[in-house]
Order: sequence, then C-alpha cells, then structure tokens
Amino acid sequence: MEPVTLLAGALILIGILGLIVPVLPGLLVVEAGVLLWAWDNGSTTAWVIFGISVVIALIGWFLQYQIPNRSLRQAGVPGRSRLAGIVLATIGFFVIPYVGLFLGFIAGVYLAEQVRLRNPSAAWTSTKMALRAVLSSIGIELAAAVTVSLLWVGGLLLTR
Repeated sequence: MEPVTLLAGALILIGILGLIVPVLPGLLVVEAGVLLWAWDNGSTTAWVIFGISVVIALIGWFLQYQIPNRSLRQAGVPGRSRLAGIVLATIGFFVIPYVGLFLGFIAGVYLAEQVRLRNPSAAWTSTKMALRAVLSSIGIELAAAVTVSLLWVGGLLLTR
C-alpha cells in the first residue's frame, strides 16, 4: 500500500476517533483523508468517491445541528441554557481535559435551567434533554464519518 494511502487511512481513523473523544473536528479530518487519497490517486473514480463523501459530510453536518436543535426547542430548552453549557464545557475542557468537556456542559445547562426554572427537578429534566441532544449530534456526525470511511474503502477496492 502506498504511503499516501496509509496517511489518508490514518487521517480517517483519527477523524473517527476525534468524534468519539471530541478533540478534533472529526468529520473534517475524515474528509481531509479522502481528499488526500483522491488527490494522490487522481482517477475519476477517486474524485467521484470524494464528491460523494462531501455530499454525505454536508448532509451529516446539516442534520447534526437541525435534529438536536429541533428536539431542544420542542422540549423548551432555551438557547441561552445551551450557550451556558457550551461556555462551561469549554472552560471544563481546559480545567479537566476531556472529562471537563462533558461535566462543564452538564453543569452549565443545569445551572442556567435552575436559574430560569427555580426547580431542581425541572432543571435536571432539561439538562438530560440537552445531553441527549448533544449525544445525538455526535452520533449523527459519527454515522456520517463511518459512512464516508466505508465509501473510501470501497474506492480503494475499485481503484486497485
């Protein structure tokens, strides 16, 4: 196997792992791997595979925000509570690497909802909804990344 193909595969794997442990823009790294492979391969098939992968990524990016946001709006969790979660997740990531990202998000949403609702039980219910939305967002992006990676493997087989 060519070194560029191995590097492309490594980028794809790193991108998928970056989605499981949110550190990197995972799907973007996966796309970079497919682009590198298509560029090096140069065949029409490789470029078609890359084009299809871009469409899959765009659909994934669109859905990863639309579906969770719709469910949060339906659940009545306001944008400022989500923003509080994002702010504390960012702070948490630097205070306690990786784990702080999740703990900060949960704490931020809970605190914002507790201030808004003045009811610990209702605040926790909203927090659980926000957490489910984040997990579904990660799941959607992960599904898109895995689909792109499978498409790339198919492209490898087609261009041998």
